[in-house]
Amino acid sequence: MQSIFSVTLILVAIIIIVVLLLQARGSGSNLFGEAETTFRSRRGIEQFLFRLTIVLACVFVVVAILNVRFSG
Repeated sequence: MQSIFSVTLILVAIIIIVVLLLQARGSGSNLFGEAETTFRSRRGIEQFLFRLTIVLACVFVVVAILNVRFSG
């Protein structure tokens, strides 16, 4: 059972990394924390990736807690 949680954690972590890299790639030159001069709202795929990141982070935390809970 613990190995299932461990594999799931690894897969979710890899997916989170890919989604974050896609967000950084789509944002232009703000990769290193440079301030944007104009305000704009997220739309389309950018908003989807943002929400997917939040969902994946929640899934990661839940699986990590379950992993600890059922490890012993």
